[in-house]
Amino acid sequence: MTESFTSAMRALVAASLVLAIATVMLVTATRARAAGALAIGTCGAYGEAFDFHSDDEARKSALSKCNGETCRVVATVKNGCAAFAIDFKNACGGHGWGKAGKLGRAQNVALRACYHDGGKDCVIRTFFCDAKT
Repeated sequence: MTESFTSAMRALVAASLVLAIATVMLVTATRARAAGALAIGTCGAYGEAFDFHSDDEARKSALSKCNGETCRVVATVKNGCAAFAIDFKNACGGHGWGKAGKLGRAQNVALRACYHDGGKDCVIRTFFCDAKT
């Protein structure tokens, strides 16, 4: 082999290693911020938090965004999604929430729970996915 070919191969290997290390660092950084929480209260009140470092941080943030004394955390997620549904015509009526690995599933669970709770015209009030799920 020629010396220029060997140098080019070494440069290619070095570039590949740098790219692989950068990819691992990016995936690790994304997973490190993978905690979310959903808090709900009466009459459609809610708070959400996602992409936090810990469940505790996500819970505190979600509760701080929920207006009302009855607010409570109903779901925490890691690398997943959550949704909250209410009755469109009666925000103080039927409601439901859901969590799942994918957004569509979380929304379906929330809507089914809303109808099961007596909602007549249930709609998604809010939803989120953490860590770019």
